[in-house]
Amino acid sequence: MNKYALLLHIPLALIMCFVLEWLARHSFREATLFVTERTGAYLYNSYLIYVAYLLVFLFRRRTFVRMVISGLFVTLGIVNSVILLNRVSPFGFSDIGMVGDLLTMQNTNYFSWSQFFLSAFAILSYCVYLFILYKKGKRTEPLLPFLPRAALVLGLFISVAPLTWVLRDAGILTSYFGNLAQGYFDYGYIYGFATSAIDRGMTKPIGYSEKYISSILKKNSDTQTTLDTQNAPNIVVVLLESYFDVDEANFIVCSEDPMPYFHYLEKNYSTGHMTAPVVGAGTCNTEFEILTGMTCQFFGPGEYPQKTVFKDIESCESAASVLKPLGYSSLAVHNYGGDFYSRRNAFSKMGFDRFICEETLDITDYTPMGSWPTDGILIQPTIDAMAQTPGADFVYTITVGTHGDYPTYPLEEDPDIGVIAKGKTTAQSYQWLYYINRLHDMDNWIRDYIEALNSTGEDTLVILFGDHLPTMGLYEREVSTKDLYKTKYVTWNNFGMEKEDADLYAYQLVAEYMDRLGIHEGNFFKYNQTHTKDGVSAGSDRYLLPLGGLQYDLLYGDRYLYGDSLPYPSTDIKMGLYDITIDRTYRFADSLYIYGDGFTRWSKVFVNGQKVDTNYKSGQLLTISEDDINDGDTIWVSHVGDSFMDNSSAVYMTSNSFMVTLPGNTVIAGGEER
Repeated sequence: MNKYALLLHIPLALIMCFVLEWLARHSFREATLFVTERTGAYLYNSYLIYVAYLLVFLFRRRTFVRMVISGLFVTLGIVNSVILLNRVSPFGFSDIGMVGDLLTMQNTNYFSWSQFFLSAFAILSYCVYLFILYKKGKRTEPLLPFLPRAALVLGLFISVAPLTWVLRDAGILTSYFGNLAQGYFDYGYIYGFATSAIDRGMTKPIGYSEKYISSILKKNSDTQTTLDTQNAPNIVVVLLESYFDVDEANFIVCSEDPMPYFHYLEKNYSTGHMTAPVVGAGTCNTEFEILTGMTCQFFGPGEYPQKTVFKDIESCESAASVLKPLGYSSLAVHNYGGDFYSRRNAFSKMGFDRFICEETLDITDYTPMGSWPTDGILIQPTIDAMAQTPGADFVYTITVGTHGDYPTYPLEEDPDIGVIAKGKTTAQSYQWLYYINRLHDMDNWIRDYIEALNSTGEDTLVILFGDHLPTMGLYEREVSTKDLYKTKYVTWNNFGMEKEDADLYAYQLVAEYMDRLGIHEGNFFKYNQTHTKDGVSAGSDRYLLPLGGLQYDLLYGDRYLYGDSLPYPSTDIKMGLYDITIDRTYRFADSLYIYGDGFTRWSKVFVNGQKVDTNYKSGQLLTISEDDINDGDTIWVSHVGDSFMDNSSAVYMTSNSFMVTLPGNTVIAGGEER
């Protein structure tokens, strides 16, 4: 292999490419079809692998380097294969930046302890093999000096760019994936991953300048806000995770309507289809479009702006920030991790006042699979938080009850809704049965949530939307819209807003309903209101290119749209709602019992500033080992992000400090013996 590497790397690259496609498609047959039907793309992906293998010529330990390169390719293939078992979107470069989120997802359907240890063992074993190979492997004496070898390698690496341009012009490749999963499927995994790594951020618009931005802003309507701020309604926006009206699936038959309340809202209040930027996964990109009025179409394949550019900008205009001058308080509520998708940072940059997340909620109920909290926990904290604010509220609620993955086996003995999935395998039928029964649970939750909001007696507009279709291999031919990017949205209000249906893009949705309320604030919401009324197709270049110009100016440019001011600053966001309090402690057997209120499963006890192992018993009781405490120690309780790392930045809320005295099995209150 080392002697004839220049030739033998060709079959090696072809085989490696086939293996990667086999892993990606979970099917030998589909990988074979890629080779025969997309031969140009297959050969191009193989060429990329071949060029990578050429790096061995720069070293004497060629076998070692070849195995390092092979290990990296196989690792990428396995990671992608596993990810595609849990979601529709393949592994992209942006997912590397999600490792921090992965570490906050212990024992979920995404990442379990057993998977962590299995992965760690496999990586460690391969590293040991590489170490032995490095020590024992033979060195190759090169036939040519280093410079000619380096020139050969460099020349072939440089050849990738013109070859890519030629193949794009010929239609064998493309530079834009409207559907990331389909792009990987059509053009190959290595090309898709490479594109997601290289095509990052936004390209500066041609002619970008202060004058260019001013010309776009001049086209915004001069209409001023007419809303009576003294009687402004609450605006509640609800993300329904993986929500899909199964009436639009031509292969589903249910024993009864699993979504009767949703269909009641659809019949009596404004509704329509919403075009999301993602399918099967990528919730935070739909979230980004909804909250900012911007579009993800100008970012790289699989990129999450909230995970990338939001780390570098001072603030970002959003619905939360533009409503603030009108007297609105802003609240985000979510029954999952506060740092997942970097939401704590993103919501702060967007101007939210408060974020109630999983770690700050006493969650005890989970879906039948046990992977996701039920959504009932979101209702009371929302009502309580709204009651604490003097004026109107903007509330953004994120549900998880219908989140995948879905079981391929029967899980519930007597589900409420019977389901027939025509033409599907037994395993797929069980997935649809489980999913549709979670839709039914979500439908009940929507009713309970709206009834709770109505019971406050405050005028309220609710906008509920599906962030993307579920991850179950849907085809366009199987849905009535013939478009996997179309979800539904419905609304509700208790102040007589007229029913007026409209199909919208995600970045238009909030702007449209602000317009109906007489709210004309913010550069992006005004832009969407103006251009929607002008009748310009929201998917056309005429609509999108100026919108992209404004986006670039805000996220990457000189912020000409603001001049010398910053009208929408970030906030020092408050986490959680309910105070954590320690009332007393009690030593019994080998444990210290800590009584109080506001405890959750993510509460950790700190002794003299050091986190110790904590056992959650209830919202009023935690225990720690007696070995971790001494007489006179000071303790407090904090809600901490569920991470492998003891990271102080993941502390969301902290209780009062409490000095522990240990004269025996005595009840202690306020540091004094009772």
